[in-house]
Amino acid sequence: QLQASGGGLVQPGGSLRLSCYASRDTLDYNVVGWFRQAPGKEREGISCISNSGDKTAYADSVKGRFTISRDNAKNAVYLQMNSLKPEDTAVYFCASVISTYFSGRYYLQSRSYDYWGQGTQVTVSS
Repeated sequence: QLQASGGGLVQPGGSLRLSCYASRDTLDYNVVGWFRQAPGKEREGISCISNSGDKTAYADSVKGRFTISRDNAKNAVYLQMNSLKPEDTAVYFCASVISTYFSGRYYLQSRSYDYWGQGTQVTVSS
C-alpha cells in the first residue's frame, strides 16, 4: 500500500516536499509516479522516476520547479516542489508499478500504474 504525505497550505513562491511510502511491499522494482487532480479537472501526470532512480521525467507544467527522487533504503519516493503557484493547488497522488522499463511519456499516464495511494492536498494561496 502506498501512503502519500506532506501536503498543506503554502504561499505562492513557497516550497513543499511530498513523500510517498510503501507500507508493506518494497518499491525497489517499481516505477513511481506523481499525479495531481484539481477540482473539475482531469488527473495530470507530473513526474515519474525509474526503479533505480537514474531516469526521471516531468510534465512541462512543473519542469524546473519540481524534483522527484527516491531512497530505496527507506522505501520512499519524494517530490520536492519549489516556486509553487496557485495553479499547483490540487490533490496529489503517488502511484507505482513493477517495471524495469522506463519511458517518461508512458509513465506520465495514469493508466500505466497498478497501485495508487490516497491523495494529499496541496493548496497554494496567499
